[in-house]
Amino acid sequence: MTFAHTDLQREVAALLVEALNLDTAPDSIDPQAPLYGEGLGLDSIDILEVALVVSQRYGFQLRSDDEDNVKIFTSLASLADHIATHRVG
Repeated sequence: MTFAHTDLQREVAALLVEALNLDTAPDSIDPQAPLYGEGLGLDSIDILEVALVVSQRYGFQLRSDDEDNVKIFTSLASLADHIATHRVG
C-alpha cells in the first residue's frame, strides 16, 4: 500500500528507512501509524538513532529528556510536523 505524504513526510520517511536500514519503502510508511512498538516497530535504540539523524539533518536537537518525545515520535506525521516547526534554515 502506498500512502500520500507531504514532501517533508516523504523526506523523513526516506531518512528513517536509510538510517535504520528498514526493509520497507518510504512511501509504504503510514504517516499516522505509530513509530514505536506496533506500527513501524521501532524500539528505543531506533528512536535514539532517528533523533541523532534528525538533529544532524535539520540542525536542532531532539533531547532524550524532552517531555514532548512521546508526542513527537507518535507517528511519521507528528515527527515531520515537529521538524517543520523547529528546523534551522
